[in-house]
Amino acid sequence: MSINTINPDTWVDKYSDYLFNFTIVRVNDKEIAQDLVQETFFAGLKSMKNFKGEASERTWLISILKRKIIDHYRKINSNKGKAEVRINYTSDGETEGDWLEERVADPFDQNAESEIENKELGVAIHNCIGKLPEKQAQIFKMKTIEGFDTEAICNVFDITASNLWVIIHRARTAMAECLEKNWF
Repeated sequence: MSINTINPDTWVDKYSDYLFNFTIVRVNDKEIAQDLVQETFFAGLKSMKNFKGEASERTWLISILKRKIIDHYRKINSNKGKAEVRINYTSDGETEGDWLEERVADPFDQNAESEIENKELGVAIHNCIGKLPEKQAQIFKMKTIEGFDTEAICNVFDITASNLWVIIHRARTAMAECLEKNWF
């Protein structure tokens, strides 16, 4: 017996805003985000018989949407003739590590001032990500922000794990430099 039920008649009203917001931060394009949400609803309709009720309707739709996002990145990065992102590699030893996580405030220690600071930091991070080369930014967001596993990202971009970590390191270095200039 399933605990959760599915009702596609309510999906648009209940989940479209949530799914759109989830998508827009991952693809940075309003039209693409809207298309991916529509594709998610359509795929959900087509696979309703596979819904087992083990997860909530929203969680099930998010899992479909995540696959749609991965497919989107696969599609735009499948051209074999695309040049690899190349950036001069320098290491000063101080910019390695999980700098993003280290600089985020403790969510249990919030006040009005820290909320404003976090919003400003979020804007600064978003602006700095926007300055990265497109492929590097996509990989950085997928790994660092969205938490995709290494194998999934490597498959989407057709790169090796070591290449992924070089790209991540370079993105973190560039992000640290950008935030140093524009935030701190």
